[in-house]
Amino acid sequence: PKRTKEEIAEARQLKIKKEEEEEQNRWRWWEEEKYEDGVKWKFLEHKGPYFPPEYQPIPDNVNFYYDGKKVKLSLLAEEVAVFFSQMLDHEYTTKKVFRENFFQDWRKEMTHEERLLIKDLDKCNFGEIHAMHKAKVEARKNMTKEEKLVLKEANQKIVNEYGYCLLDHHKERIGNFKIEPPGLFRGRGEHPKQGMLKKRIQPEDVIINCSKESSIPVPPAGHHWKEIRHDNTVTWLASWTENIQGSIKYIMLNANSKLKGEKDWEKYEVARKLKTCVDGIRNQYLQDLKSKEMRTRQRAVALYFIDKLALRAGNEKEEGETADTVGCCSLRVEHITLHDQLDGSECVVEFDFLGKDSIRYYNKVPVIKKVFKNLKLFLENKQPGDELFDRLNTITLNKHLTSLMPGLTAKVFRTYNASITLQQQLKELTNKADNVAEKLLSYNRANRAVAILCNHQRAPPKTFEQSMANLQAKIDARKEKLALAKTELKQAKKDAKTKGSPDSKLQSLVERKKAAVKRCEEQLLKMEVQATDREENKQIALGTSKLNYLDPRISVAWCKNFEVPVEKIYNKTQRDKFAWAIDMTEVDFVF
Repeated sequence: PKRTKEEIAEARQLKIKKEEEEEQNRWRWWEEEKYEDGVKWKFLEHKGPYFPPEYQPIPDNVNFYYDGKKVKLSLLAEEVAVFFSQMLDHEYTTKKVFRENFFQDWRKEMTHEERLLIKDLDKCNFGEIHAMHKAKVEARKNMTKEEKLVLKEANQKIVNEYGYCLLDHHKERIGNFKIEPPGLFRGRGEHPKQGMLKKRIQPEDVIINCSKESSIPVPPAGHHWKEIRHDNTVTWLASWTENIQGSIKYIMLNANSKLKGEKDWEKYEVARKLKTCVDGIRNQYLQDLKSKEMRTRQRAVALYFIDKLALRAGNEKEEGETADTVGCCSLRVEHITLHDQLDGSECVVEFDFLGKDSIRYYNKVPVIKKVFKNLKLFLENKQPGDELFDRLNTITLNKHLTSLMPGLTAKVFRTYNASITLQQQLKELTNKADNVAEKLLSYNRANRAVAILCNHQRAPPKTFEQSMANLQAKIDARKEKLALAKTELKQAKKDAKTKGSPDSKLQSLVERKKAAVKRCEEQLLKMEVQATDREENKQIALGTSKLNYLDPRISVAWCKNFEVPVEKIYNKTQRDKFAWAIDMTEVDFVF
C-alpha cells in the first residue's frame, strides 16, 4: 500500500531529527589536541572480525554430472563446484584463463579418486546446481515484507555486535568488519589469476590488534587467533594474508571515523604545502633535463610526467605478481610512441599502457622539446620490452622527492594537481547569477576536468541508452506542457484585456498562468542540464577523485560562496566522512 502524505512527512521529520541527534553526539575530534607523533590511539576495544557462515551441502535431489553420469562430490570439492555454478550466467566462465585457473585449483580440493575421474571441465555438468542457485536468487527477490524485515533485523544484530569499536572511549563504526567469504577470484580487467580459488580464512590466519587493557576478542569456538598485538601506531583492528596475490587485508574503521578523517586532513595539508614550493621543484626538474648524468635526466622526465599528467609512480612488483600493470617508473619502450611534426612545431608523446586495476591509459600529449629529445635518447638501442627509465625506480624517485619537501611523494603531486585544478575550474566556470541546477553542472564539469586528468574511467553503464531515452521522453513531455502553459497564458491575458475594466479574478488567473509557465521553464532547464551532465559523464568516474584526491574544503567553501546546499555535492555518507571539513571551512578558504 502507498504511504499517505502524512506518513511521508512524518518519516521525513524523523530522519531530520535522527540526523540532528547524530550531529549533536558527533565526536568533534578536530577540536581536540593532537597526539604525539606516530600515536594513533590510546585505547582500542572491539569484538574481532565476523566470519562467514560454514558451507551448507547441496540437497540430495540436486546433482552434479560428469560425462553424463551422476557423481557425488566430497564436501570440499562440492563447495568449489558450487562457486563455479553460481557464476555460469557470467561471461567470466567462458574465458579460457578463468576456466583453466579454476579447474587447476578445483582439482587441488578433490580427493584422489575424484582427480582420477574428473579430468576435463567440458565434460562437467553443473546445470542442476546452477538452477538451484537461480531459484534461491529469485526467492530472495520475491521475499515478503515480513521476511525482509526478519533478515534486516538479523543483519542489524550482527552490525550491533561486530560493527562498532571503542576508540579512546568513543563509539566508532568499523568499515569492513566481515571477513570475505571464499569464492573464485575475478580481478579487474583481464587479470591472469582470474578463476583461482579464494580460500576460506580461519581465525588461525588472523592477527588481532587492540589495547592491552581492553577485553580481548574471543575467537570462534575451537579456534585461536594467529597473534594478538597491542600496536597503537597503526590504525587496523585485524589483518590476514589472502592466498591469491599474497596481499595483506585489513579491518579498518569506517570512513567517517577519527582515524580516517585525520589521515585525510593530513593528506590535504601536505598537498597544500606543495603549493608553496612547487615552482622551485618545477624549475629544478627543468634544469635537470640538461644534466650530464643520465640518471638525473631520467628522473627529471619522470617528474615532468608525474606533474603534468598526474601519472602514478608505479610500484616495484613482487615476484610472481602477474598482472602487467605499470606506472611512470616502470614504463617500457613499447608503451610510448614519439611523433614529431616535420615543421618542428609540436612534439607529441603517445602513451598506451595498463595502469592500476588494469585500466588502460591512452593519451596523446604535446611535450616541451627538451623532454622529447631526452625520450629519443632513452629509446636508443632498446627493445620494446626494455625499461624506458632503466636508471630509475620508485624508491629512488620518492627519496629524491622527500629531499625536496618532507612527506612529498608522487601521490602528493596527484592530490595537489587534482585539488588545484578543481579550484581553478570552479572559479572559471561558476556564475553567481546561475540557478542551483546550472551551478551544479559547473561543479560537475570542474570535477570532470580532474577525473580526466587522473584517468578515472568507467565503462558506460549498461542501462545508459535506456535511461537517456527515458529522460529525453520526459524532456519532450515537459516541452509540450510548456507550450500548452504559454498558450493558456496568452488566452488569459487576452480575456483580461477584452473585459476592459480590471477584473481581479481574471488578473489573478493571469498571474497564476505566468507562475505555471515559469515553473515549467525551470523544470525543463533542470532536466536539460541533467541530460547534458549525464552525457558528459558517460565514461568518467567522478567518485574516485571526489573522495580521494579533492580537498573537501574547496567544495565546502564553494557551496558557502555560491549558496549551494552541501547536500547537493555530498551525500549523507560523504558528509559524515568530511564532517571535519564541513564544520571548520570558512567562505574564504583557498587550497
